[in-house]
Amino acid sequence: MAIVILVRHGRTAANADGTLAGWTPGISLDDTGREQVRRVGDRLSATPLAAVVSSPLERCRQTAEAIVAGQRPIEASEQNVSPGRVDLAVEVDERIGECHYGAWTGRKLSDLAKEPLWRDVQERPSTVTFPPHDDYRAESLPDMLDRVVDAITTWDQRIEAAHGPGAVWVAVSHGDVIKALVGSAFGSPLDAFQRVVIDPASVSIVRRASQHPFVLRVNDSGSDPVDLTGLSRALAESRPGGPDDDAAVGGGAGSD
Repeated sequence: MAIVILVRHGRTAANADGTLAGWTPGISLDDTGREQVRRVGDRLSATPLAAVVSSPLERCRQTAEAIVAGQRPIEASEQNVSPGRVDLAVEVDERIGECHYGAWTGRKLSDLAKEPLWRDVQERPSTVTFPPHDDYRAESLPDMLDRVVDAITTWDQRIEAAHGPGAVWVAVSHGDVIKALVGSAFGSPLDAFQRVVIDPASVSIVRRASQHPFVLRVNDSGSDPVDLTGLSRALAESRPGGPDDDAAVGGGAGSD
C-alpha cells in the first residue's frame, strides 16, 4: 500500500512552441518550468518521501532534483515514524521515460495533426505504433503502458518492503505516460486515456491496495501543500486485506 505521487516535468520551450520533444536530447526546463518545479518542490515538502524516481530525460531529472531539494531535514525524533530520509537522492528508471515516438519526434503538433495517424492517437490509441526512424526508437502505446505499469508496480513493492505500508514516493515522468497510468488506475481502457489531462508540474496521486488502485488526486497544479502524513500514518497501522483495502461506502471521513 505504498503511495505514489506522479509528477509531470515542468514546462520546456518545446512544450511552449508545440513541438513533440519525445527523446530528443538536451530539452531542459524554460524559465516558467524552473519556477513551476520550485513550487512543486515546496508543495511536496510537507510529506517525507521514501524515494524520488525520475525518467532519464533532462527535464524530468531537473524536476526531480527540485523535489529532493524541497524535502526538509528529518529530525532525530522523527526517524522511527517517518519514511523520509535525509540522504534522499534522485533515482533514474528508463521504464518511466517518455513514449518513444519514432519519426514523430521533434515535429510540430500542428503538422502531426494533419496526418491520418493523429486520429488513431486521439480515438484508437490501443491500435497505435509510432512510425520508425533511424535515430529515434518507435513503440506502440500499449507497450508504453505495459512498461510504465511494470515500473510503478515494481517500485511500489520495493518501497513498501523497505519502508512499510503507507510509504510515499514520487515518480517524475511525462504527460502521455502519466495519462496512461492514471487511466489504468481508474480501470479505463487505453482508448480512453486521452480524456485525462496532465499539465506541466502537476501532481497526481495513486495508492495501490490488494484488490485495486485508488486514485486520490489528478492533475493538481494548485499551490496548497500536499501533506500525506495523516494517510501515510493510517496505512502504516493498517493490515493487508483490512478495511483500508476497500472503498469507503459513502466516501468516508478522509484522513487527517
